Amino acid sequence: MRSLDPASVLDVATGTADMAILASKLLNAKQIVGIDISEGMLEIGKKKIEKLGLQHRIELLKGDSETIFFDDNTFEAVTVAFGVRNFQDLELGLSEIKRVLKPGGKLIVLECTKPKLPVIKNFYNLYLKVIAPWIGRVISKNENAYQYLNESVQKFPEGNDFVQILNKLGYKNASCKTLSLGISSIYSGEK
Repeated sequence: MRSLDPASVLDVATGTADMAILASKLLNAKQIVGIDISEGMLEIGKKKIEKLGLQHRIELLKGDSETIFFDDNTFEAVTVAFGVRNFQDLELGLSEIKRVLKPGGKLIVLECTKPKLPVIKNFYNLYLKVIAPWIGRVISKNENAYQYLNESVQKFPEGNDFVQILNKLGYKNASCKTLSLGISSIYSGEK
């Protein structure tokens, strides 16, 4: 995305704004907007942004991926980090993102995937099914949130399946690159 050098970036499902903050460090964007449906997460993100002195570059707003309230052709780039698997309607959310992208604009998605290497796959499955829920029960007292992580990763149409959805929706140059021994992937597409 650095080669695109976007002046405007939308971070969908921004959560506590980690990706928006990273984008402000890596890109020369004049405008970075993060949207999320969770006001609690946004409040944490706003405090982080203020502490870093980035409130002049990053704005956080309550917003839904399936009804993005910006005009058509507003952003040169859109990012989503570990959020598309939580879209209620994946194709609607991706269509909305495409709508707000400017022609030639780029979508970058970072998402969990299931590793293919047997040893990594076995450890990963053990972590998602047993260890993460146990940590959730002990530390956060919310085992269900960590159970949901496993379920959402298992259901997500990863790899070529996700690329095919981007192609179906009219994204150009859709691609997937696996990272971290296959436990995450970067997807991209252009309007």
